[in-house]
Amino acid sequence: MTAAPRGSTEVQGRSELGVALFLGAIGLVVIISALLLPESRIARGPVGPAAVPIVVGGLLVVASIFLAIDVLRGGRGEPEGGEDVELGGGTDWRTIVLLAVAFLANALLIEPLGWPISGAILFWGSAFALGSKHYVRDAVLAVALGIGSWYLFVLGLNTSLPVGLLKGIL
Repeated sequence: MTAAPRGSTEVQGRSELGVALFLGAIGLVVIISALLLPESRIARGPVGPAAVPIVVGGLLVVASIFLAIDVLRGGRGEPEGGEDVELGGGTDWRTIVLLAVAFLANALLIEPLGWPISGAILFWGSAFALGSKHYVRDAVLAVALGIGSWYLFVLGLNTSLPVGLLKGIL
């Protein structure tokens, strides 16, 4: 038996069954995790902390079953047909790698430098990776976003984010 060519309906069917299997597995993990939650001492009434996760997990399992039945009956998903989407184009690995570097730099620098600075690096690096050529404007906006988002989390949401080098200034 020869392998089905890439993009054929046979390969597409197998991948859609994989999505159904993945949905079912996620649903089962959610249900099992909900059933293993400890009993709440402050819960009153029949609805405990596991009620919503059990419902969501059950719905995921049901959706996965319906998707598998549809795929086995010959149903296929429609390929995306957006006006700005080049379906035959390849992956832009440069952009993906640059975005990954920006996120990794943020993760590594958030503790020593603080969120305002590491967030600014993340915002500027993301703009650079996505092709912006306005380096100075992007840097100013990145600093404003880094400081502004820090204040939003700290003052607006009462969440502690590291301030790092700007301790005593912010």
